[in-house]
Amino acid sequence: MITLILGGNKSGKSDFALDVLSKAEQPGVFIATGKAKDFAFREQIAKHRRERSATLEVIEVSEDLPQALRQAKLHFPSVLVDSLDYWIFACREAGCADEKTQELMDVLTDWDSTNLILVSCETGLGVLPASGEVRAFVRSLGALNKSIAEQADQAFLVAAGLPLTLKRG
Repeated sequence: MITLILGGNKSGKSDFALDVLSKAEQPGVFIATGKAKDFAFREQIAKHRRERSATLEVIEVSEDLPQALRQAKLHFPSVLVDSLDYWIFACREAGCADEKTQELMDVLTDWDSTNLILVSCETGLGVLPASGEVRAFVRSLGALNKSIAEQADQAFLVAAGLPLTLKRG
């Protein structure tokens, strides 16, 4: 089963995703895609680490998410990826977004019995950014979210800490 969890920044989507993971078949694994590039983000990552269960295995990835998913499904009945927005940003920065997005979609098309929980920001609800680079990021993330939602068995939008069901499989 593939579950997509969308939400704005600090909306509670990660907490909801961890709750979904805790109710899924165990053991689970947490695949983290965010790379700290400033002090505030390093602090946020450290806080997330302190709040997660010490028994939850964590794998940190950059553009290599598709490969990590292939490996994780061999060893874990439940996989949580947090989050796709950081991943697509890393891929765009490395100049491989189109290739890696297609590779991820191929992995999802072949997904089978392992529970997969994917977290992503929903960035397209606000004002259109003035920067062409930011607009391109927002559009690529929106297209990725849409493609994954089509593949997902269920999807949620988390707003103000409240999960809203978009699709139930």
